Amino acid sequence: MKFAITSGYVVPVDGDPIDGGTVLIENGKIVAVGRDVAVPDDATVVDAAGGWVLPGFVEAHGHLGVHEEAEGWAGQDTNEMTDPNGARLRALDAINPADLAFADALSGGVTTAVIKPGSGNPIGGQTVAIKCWGRTVDEMLLKEPASVKSALGENPKRVYGDQKKLPSTRQGVAAVIRDAFMKAQDYRARRAAAAAEDKPFDRDATMEILTQVLDGDLPWCQHTHRADDIATALRLADEFGYRLIINHGTEGHLLADALAARNVPVIIGPLFTTRSKVELRQRSLRNPGILARAGVELAITTDHPVVPIHFLVHQATLAVKEGMDPAEALRSITLNPARIMGVDDRVGALKPGLDADVVIWSGDPLDVMSRALRVFVDGREVYTYADGEQIVADPYYRESSDR
Repeated sequence: MKFAITSGYVVPVDGDPIDGGTVLIENGKIVAVGRDVAVPDDATVVDAAGGWVLPGFVEAHGHLGVHEEAEGWAGQDTNEMTDPNGARLRALDAINPADLAFADALSGGVTTAVIKPGSGNPIGGQTVAIKCWGRTVDEMLLKEPASVKSALGENPKRVYGDQKKLPSTRQGVAAVIRDAFMKAQDYRARRAAAAAEDKPFDRDATMEILTQVLDGDLPWCQHTHRADDIATALRLADEFGYRLIINHGTEGHLLADALAARNVPVIIGPLFTTRSKVELRQRSLRNPGILARAGVELAITTDHPVVPIHFLVHQATLAVKEGMDPAEALRSITLNPARIMGVDDRVGALKPGLDADVVIWSGDPLDVMSRALRVFVDGREVYTYADGEQIVADPYYRESSDR
């Protein structure tokens, strides 16, 4: 299907805003963006009526579908806290697309989310990037695996300390990670030797994933808050040579120069929380701006359900209030998280060739009074706000929502 969103204030994110711009979409892809785009006669016209037109937001670190809303124990599949090394675990296998959070995501303009296992284990498992609308997670799939989740600090030492087993200290958590990578190095060498000699080799799902991290094929998403834990994350990355992404980074501003010098990105947040534990003592809405000004590539996260997913843009707004550049704030929930998580070839901006994940806003999304009025995922209108009513397209009856 072919349609054009016209007469909007188009914010491509990776280029200058276009007042009175047009976004032309065909077969679920963006084919043109500009002021003087020729609209084909057979294209349906969607009049943005002066509203702001942006790419769908990208949540770089959430638990939608694995930590379900209003389900309690039955919908809690975030942490497999029975094995400190869960590299073989896949968030993909635990996501329920019927989670109420996916409709909330669309209402907040969020069309892509990277779903991660929780932070109860030193090595939590594989993350996955998905779209926020669909019948099955397989249909929503954008990239799998997107990274491997790991945790330092209070969470894993509490989980296993309560069980009176390794790891119950920070040194134990680091040792589990280091031991796992040393075993993966040995596994990789044995596998290569077996291949060279054309001999059979017993595969190990845990080691296979860790060798992908060692080979640079998968980044390492490191849950860490305190500056000393961030330093440990940098130390381990130096030791094994993998691509590091700091997740949360509450005290990252204290090491902003070191992170910028190493080109280590930070997914910061959640920002709407109390300082509920020691690690969060320096949580502040000023920190994103400090990191961004230091040259750190930055994404903002809700860590849903810690902060509801539809408040992603509001965290960016309040970061601007506390000194962050507005354009950088928008990049921190669009292009930056897409680039950090390796899906910027599909989402994160409005430009030809990318998926047609487009949101029409009533005004500047950084204004808390603005609303997402119409949300398109892969060129399909999946959310509409009209006359005070929020309408989410039923993915099981797609014909009704085809353009």
